[in-house]
Amino acid sequence: MTMGIVGPGRIGQMVGEVAVALGMKVLAYRPERKAVAAFAQPVDLESIFRQSDVLTLHCPLTPENKNLVNAQRLTWMKPSAYLLNTSRGGLIDEQALAAALNSGRIAGAGLDVLTIEPPPASNPLLTARNCIITPHLAWGTQAARARLLRMATQNVRAFLAGKPQNVVN
Repeated sequence: MTMGIVGPGRIGQMVGEVAVALGMKVLAYRPERKAVAAFAQPVDLESIFRQSDVLTLHCPLTPENKNLVNAQRLTWMKPSAYLLNTSRGGLIDEQALAAALNSGRIAGAGLDVLTIEPPPASNPLLTARNCIITPHLAWGTQAARARLLRMATQNVRAFLAGKPQNVVN
């Protein structure tokens, strides 16, 4: 099977490592043309949609990639393919994905994020076939929360020592 990773940054690369461990071929699409991990084959956007058995999104939401997964690109996917999104809800045109799922155009979707959270009852993905939606808290394990607390403490100590770290400007 082939795993396609859109946005093979730090998290995308970790997902790719798991895919390789499972014996999958890994494709990667990175619009800014930066290098991808050695285990991944860089491809263009159309190729990653057409060749992936599992397509996973790991990129920020920008004006350029809003609705990256749209009706046209969903037609490029294999009918047996699965779409995963743990990144940002706005990357997917939810109406188009629901239509693709309900018509059997793709096999299924696993989503940890939606465009609006919590979703309104009218969100078409709530009733779409073969669509699993999780409550966007995969990060919320006890280990992850403990790590966040340690990082916050370290950031405060560094700031008080006059050496701010993890500064976002």
